[in-house]
Amino acid sequence: AQPPLGFYDPLGLVADGDQAKFDRLRYVEIKHGRIAMLGVVGYLVTEAGIRLPGNIDMSGTTFADIPTGLKAVSSLPGGGLVQLFAFIGFLEIFVMKDITGGDFVGDFRNGFIDYGWDKFDEDTKLEKRAIELNQGRAAMMGILALMVHEKLGVSLIPSV
Repeated sequence: AQPPLGFYDPLGLVADGDQAKFDRLRYVEIKHGRIAMLGVVGYLVTEAGIRLPGNIDMSGTTFADIPTGLKAVSSLPGGGLVQLFAFIGFLEIFVMKDITGGDFVGDFRNGFIDYGWDKFDEDTKLEKRAIELNQGRAAMMGILALMVHEKLGVSLIPSV
């Protein structure tokens, strides 16, 4: 349960109290939140005009030639789109999973990367997990708002 709403389940998805179902839904929520955080940052960076140097394909199309937002998907060369989906599939199948049964749902450290997590006390760990959950929720709403603004034709960055 997260303040200020507390436990909020308007659709009754976990009304039966099934812990395994709750853990699966929490895992999916954390994962989508992490992806949305990356999406918001990527959207804002490309909208600000920051691009990789060089060409995206052998025909001379540069990264700067690819438009921002949803238009980028239709502008990518076919081979690039295949590579993108193959890379995402690789990450989904081999990387972004809990192999060792981590300390909590969404713990992908797998006994490898720690960054000082084990040095925190339990209250700090719980607080940091709550912060990530809330920021992921905000990012999911944020990327949706960015896509809606783009479709409505409203500029993301106001002209000065």
